[in-house]
Amino acid sequence: MSKIRTYFEETTDELVHKTSWPTWQELQGSASLVLVASFIIAILVWGMDTSFNKLMQMAYSLLNNL
Repeated sequence: MSKIRTYFEETTDELVHKTSWPTWQELQGSASLVLVASFIIAILVWGMDTSFNKLMQMAYSLLNNL
């Protein structure tokens, strides 16, 4: 039981005294960066999906005309 207590005490000490937490401005900047990057990646994936869909429709229509 003492090992569990020691574990929690050391974990709390690590989080409170040794971890450097970001400031509110740093946190907002990082969140904005993640939001913008996610939006750009979503647009890229949507574009690739749409292009592949059009390509496959063209391929299927060519195969149906044979």
